[in-house]
Amino acid sequence: MEDYIDILKNLLDHIEISGNSGRYTYQEGIHAAMGMLESCRRTGRCLYICGNGGSAGIAQHMTADFLKNGGIRTYNMYGQPTLTCLSNDYSYEYVFSKQIEMLAQEKDVLIAVSSSGESENMIRAIGEMRKIGGTVMTFTGFQAGNRMRSLGDLNVYVPAEHYGMVESVHNLILQQLVDMIMETGVERPEQVPASGNSK
Repeated sequence: MEDYIDILKNLLDHIEISGNSGRYTYQEGIHAAMGMLESCRRTGRCLYICGNGGSAGIAQHMTADFLKNGGIRTYNMYGQPTLTCLSNDYSYEYVFSKQIEMLAQEKDVLIAVSSSGESENMIRAIGEMRKIGGTVMTFTGFQAGNRMRSLGDLNVYVPAEHYGMVESVHNLILQQLVDMIMETGVERPEQVPASGNSK
């Protein structure tokens, strides 16, 4: 554990980002992610962020940051009555996809965060956003061949099998994106029909 920080620094140099145009350098990947988020913000589309466990903590944190600091309409997918209702009525596998089915619109954006990239409820959420015609970013780790890694328009993969390190890198990159949006200046989005509560 005394080499923890050195290992984490090394991971940052080996992040793999891919998308519709193939493999990206880190800077190219960040630029592509910024383009997706800026388009979402500029047109007033809605951003959804989901994950389980520690990734749920990241999702809730970044929902607040993209809303307050990034000026992007975001939908909170973690209201307790909503989570328990959907889990009870449909099963936990549908807890995110049902929200997307009921609320999301074409050109909305989903950020799906999963250390393993194997969570069934995340796979279903991605599929639902694709069906609607939205944009998807995935943040995964663990096995290079995890199911989520190739499902996004942009895919960020951390080559490690340590939850804390994968989650730390995911959070760091998402925070970088918020900070970069803040640096470019946050403008009021165009008015479009609401696709859900922006909380």
